[in-house]
Amino acid sequence: MTAAFGPFGRLLRRSRHAGAAPLANRAKAGAERRGRSRGQRFAALESHETARALPAAALVAALVLSACGGKPPAPAGEAAAPPTIRVATFNAYLNRPAQGGLIASLSAPDDPQAKAVAEIIQRAAPDLLLLQEFDYDAEGRALALFQENYLGVSQNGAAPIAYPYLFLGATNTGVHSGHDLDRDGAVTSEPGSRAYGGDAFGYGDFPGQYGMVLLSKYPIDEAAVRTFRTFLWKDMPHAMLPDDPATPAQADWYSPDALAVFRLSSKSHWDAPVIIGGARLHVLASHPTPPVFDGEEDRNGRRNHDEIRFWADYISPGAGGYIYDDESGRGGLAAGERFVILGDMNADPMDGDGVPGAAAQLLDHPAVSASPAPESNGGAAQAKIQGGANLVHGTPAATDTADFGDDVEKGGAGNLRLDYVLPSKRGVAVKGGGVFWPAPDEEGYALVGPGFPVVSSDHRLVWIDIQLTDE
Repeated sequence: MTAAFGPFGRLLRRSRHAGAAPLANRAKAGAERRGRSRGQRFAALESHETARALPAAALVAALVLSACGGKPPAPAGEAAAPPTIRVATFNAYLNRPAQGGLIASLSAPDDPQAKAVAEIIQRAAPDLLLLQEFDYDAEGRALALFQENYLGVSQNGAAPIAYPYLFLGATNTGVHSGHDLDRDGAVTSEPGSRAYGGDAFGYGDFPGQYGMVLLSKYPIDEAAVRTFRTFLWKDMPHAMLPDDPATPAQADWYSPDALAVFRLSSKSHWDAPVIIGGARLHVLASHPTPPVFDGEEDRNGRRNHDEIRFWADYISPGAGGYIYDDESGRGGLAAGERFVILGDMNADPMDGDGVPGAAAQLLDHPAVSASPAPESNGGAAQAKIQGGANLVHGTPAATDTADFGDDVEKGGAGNLRLDYVLPSKRGVAVKGGGVFWPAPDEEGYALVGPGFPVVSSDHRLVWIDIQLTDE
């Protein structure tokens, strides 16, 4: 089985966890549900430095790729071109309903879903990869097992892939707050139920559910990593705090005691610098809460908006002075630094249940290179096949990255663009991109299927190819 990359060579112009210290740079170490229902147009303008497990047809049609995926050596006296780096995000749906469940699933190399997820990663072969909805354990056992039993083993002929550098940080999902955050009349402190999850800082039936992890082929500057897991929502200026619709007061959905400890990040926000050929690329990673599962107060929609706004302020000179990290360091990203914002933002540019303009905080940011948007043939095909809510969407279906319920009468939102890889304009040149979503008549379709049952994930891996520049 090989992955399909569809028609080639074209880019369209448009635009729920507690734990110990992070595991970073461990050499070769051996998912809030939206009530969801249910890739890949390959667009490469430049060859990638490492071999890709692409079907031969993709290599021929892309033209610019050599058989080994590398570039010919530069002529004598001519400076070598900078490496092309593939950066990807993937909400891999590797969460389990009970603590320790993911470790059990990955302890043997025969979990069908994990195999499909691993094959997608092997086929796409990213150099930097943010995985979300990967249950967190402080020792990193699940991650080590996933690397050893799945990524490190060929899946259906795809080349094994290794990531010698890792960042596995604690998240807020399933961390109990001590308060009745969902206002159901009880403070539920026993893990394992939706009521417990509703009172956690980020929804999770147990601490660690729906975590995230960064995998890299390039060194992570561990000493320079910043995490913002404990940043308080109330400390964001003009925060979009939810109102109790039954009172005239403002921003009063949460009690003063609850608001005094309420964390902005439903998982965490990470700034993890990666060193590539001596140059620094800040990986800005997060997974904002879905803007649903609430009521008229729209507490999740408002939180989603501000989790996204955090990055918009962080990369804006002069706007991030209020920000503090988990080590009490203050301020945003230094002016002129290269960055790439990664993650399932749970916000579509035009469709779905998010606060209007939430995604635009990044897509329209003057420092962000948001166009062209990665595309797939599968997204466009499934929107037509599934119909329903998809028929009235404004976001182009080819850019969708998540396959959800389509029945409008049942509250289905349809397929949405939620997952993003957004580099800085300064110092990063985009060379190509895509969404791993093969159409039904393309190779690799079995890895995603028609949406239900979920074969790999209800999200699709999204990637871009970049080169670091001095401009």
